[in-house]
Amino acid sequence: MLKIEELFVDRHATVLETMKKLDETGQRILFIAPDGVLQAVVTDGDIRKFFLRGGTLGEPVERAANFSPKSLPVSDRGRAREELQKYGIDALPILNKKGVITDIVFAGGVDVDNRKKVDIPVVMMAGGLGTRLYPYTKILPKPLIPVGEQPIAEMIIDRFREFGCHRFKMVVNYKKNMIKSYFGEIDKDYDLEFVDEEQFMGTGGGLCLLKGKLDSPFFFTNCDTLLDLDFGDLYAKHKDRGNLVTMVCALKHYTVPYGVVEMSEDGGIAAMREKPELNFMTNTGVYVVEPRVVEEMKEGENIGFPDVIERYRAAGEKVGVYPISESAWMDMGQMEELEKMRRKLETQR
Repeated sequence: MLKIEELFVDRHATVLETMKKLDETGQRILFIAPDGVLQAVVTDGDIRKFFLRGGTLGEPVERAANFSPKSLPVSDRGRAREELQKYGIDALPILNKKGVITDIVFAGGVDVDNRKKVDIPVVMMAGGLGTRLYPYTKILPKPLIPVGEQPIAEMIIDRFREFGCHRFKMVVNYKKNMIKSYFGEIDKDYDLEFVDEEQFMGTGGGLCLLKGKLDSPFFFTNCDTLLDLDFGDLYAKHKDRGNLVTMVCALKHYTVPYGVVEMSEDGGIAAMREKPELNFMTNTGVYVVEPRVVEEMKEGENIGFPDVIERYRAAGEKVGVYPISESAWMDMGQMEELEKMRRKLETQR
């Protein structure tokens, strides 16, 4: 069991250090509380908003924190569940008369849901060979590889269903009849249309098969990524910024396990760094896309969707990024990542 102090973070800690601590604790919230006295809270949502304002990983977390947090005095602890539901928050600190945090009430099993609902189509690219997951994909197409008790594609659909989506289009190719058979036999409360890709056209090329079938913005996803995010908020940010495409990116922190040497032009050593740390954002393969992109796809073109994005970006079109934490992204594109996903989902049950 976590101690309250384990959820404290210094206001001068970097945003990167705070993100690591959020991942370590498995919670969505930390408290800035010197000597236990509550000053501010910082959530994964606060950090995402901070990045959208142009913040960086090396800045102090106080620049991302909320210094007007909700709390209750000890005498009103009985109202905690009501307050959690009222404000749609994950946790509520309980304070004594000196403002010291004596307890934290977490939403837990309470039905706290202030997420924005959004009913737009979802397009899933599910036609690839899944070569990185061989030999599994010699038997099953990647969308049907089970993660726990469900195939990954069904789990992805369920995540979107939680936010109100009920129209799905799945572009299929490799072992497509198996995919159609599976989804044809299960009970579902959504509409699923299959689009046959006769030849491999890449993660972007297959969109040309949807011309005339989409008249609104849509979520675009691959079939091996599971995200823990508010899709309603993602869509709202996409519209607010007037983007043609919004790419969901995960913040990654990686420590190179070796000493890195830079060589000079004369064959000497120009610089040495021992186990350097790298911070970068990586594409999760999930997007919000305007229908115009589909209508402008070239017939029969084999192209990856990142290349489609780059084409528009180079032409001056507005392409945006929606950042999420590394812990909110589960990718089963490779064998070791598949096992990580299975273990993580098991701990969440």
